[in-house]
Amino acid sequence: MISTTETETPGFSQKIPLYEGSTQFRHWRYSPEQLARTRSAMNAAAVQAIKDAFEADLPGSSSDVSFLSADEEILLVKLYAGKVSQLCGHFRFPEEVEATAVTYLKRFYLKNTVMDYHPKNVMLTALFIATKTTNHPISLEAYANHIPKTLPSDVLDLEFLVAQSLGFDFAVWHAHRALWGIWLDIQNLPDIRMDELRQAYDVALKHVRASRLTDAELIYTPSQIALACLSLASPSLAAAWARSQHNSRSPTPPSPPTPMPPSESAVLDIIEPIASMITTSGVLPDVEAVREVDRRLRLCKNPEKVVGSNAHKRKQEEKEHKAAEKRARKAERIRKAMEDGDPFGTSLHEQDLDDDDDDDED
Repeated sequence: MISTTETETPGFSQKIPLYEGSTQFRHWRYSPEQLARTRSAMNAAAVQAIKDAFEADLPGSSSDVSFLSADEEILLVKLYAGKVSQLCGHFRFPEEVEATAVTYLKRFYLKNTVMDYHPKNVMLTALFIATKTTNHPISLEAYANHIPKTLPSDVLDLEFLVAQSLGFDFAVWHAHRALWGIWLDIQNLPDIRMDELRQAYDVALKHVRASRLTDAELIYTPSQIALACLSLASPSLAAAWARSQHNSRSPTPPSPPTPMPPSESAVLDIIEPIASMITTSGVLPDVEAVREVDRRLRLCKNPEKVVGSNAHKRKQEEKEHKAAEKRARKAERIRKAMEDGDPFGTSLHEQDLDDDDDDDED
């Protein structure tokens, strides 16, 4: 079941899926090759920056450091994506909160690296934000108090950074909702046994949950993922739904020249690689393998993010210096304005805005 809206074009109105107007469709979809390049480039840049920070403290100190690869970063993020489910079970958060938090976590690490921000802290913050954006809020105190070794500041310190890394795109279209729509559609098909359909739905929902541990939602649409999960549960029901969608949308003259929907075989070809991805990658990583990655992470963490380190102190001094210069420029403008007899200050110029909008890096 696909929601649509109408857009006017010369000569006829065309129905466009609502999903294609979402920030998810426009900002958060990649090809597998784009994902690999993004992660590889980000990892390489992080490794170089951390090497430079090590060398600034002690020349030659980075030569013996074993930095994480992009694949190892993914492994660590995947482990903490699985822990979202455990926390949601503890708090009895609904499916929407869990799915949204996992999405936020994965998106965050398309803009950041685990060598700068550990997934444990980001996961806790992503989940807390998800409770608010899905309209299931919990007080910060109640949230932190029920998680061992967690203070409210552990969540709040990263809240703006996580939101900023998401581009403030908080709305997420999920495969479990698409699966529900497909389930409703199939009920209207002839010769459908409800007991068989319910059983297939339950199995498909398990596959949807497994898909959250993969890159599926970053590559494919929610409806494609949902159909792939249904095909894993019941190939015959998935084929019946695909066939019904094609037949119901076949235009008859003099219909507007809208594109023909994919045929049943074309749809099933599209979902085949999704199903393969879910069955091969939709499992939690080996704990021992991740423990080794986490051990190495402690040795290659960005020292600028480690409170008390020389690199962190230098970074803080740079930020304070920039802030002091910014305040001084503002005070000088106010002083000049008062001398000119304008108590409200002079009008802002483009250069003034540039001076005041220095990047506030973490």
